[in-house]
Amino acid sequence: MSQLKRYLTQKPWVSLKIVFLVVCLSVLFLLVAKLYSNNANVTDQPKEDEPGEKIIIILPSGKKVYTYENLIVSENGKLYYKGDRSELDLTGGIVKYEDWE
Repeated sequence: MSQLKRYLTQKPWVSLKIVFLVVCLSVLFLLVAKLYSNNANVTDQPKEDEPGEKIIIILPSGKKVYTYENLIVSENGKLYYKGDRSELDLTGGIVKYEDWE
């Protein structure tokens, strides 16, 4: 038997299946590590959804408006309430920072 035939009849100690399995597992590990590191390093950003402190606006007519600080906007010297669906002019009102329920 020649050396070539002897070499071809012997199985190599590392088969292609094992190499393929190791490569797939390493790619899977790197993918999971990347996803974990992206989710773990979330910076603390201020939440813009929070309405802020509770305030009471006393209008010149004596009526009171109970709202949150971030919903009140001051533009051109006027005070406006800007909600989801409406905008109110609160010019002349006195803003008090009080907790209401």
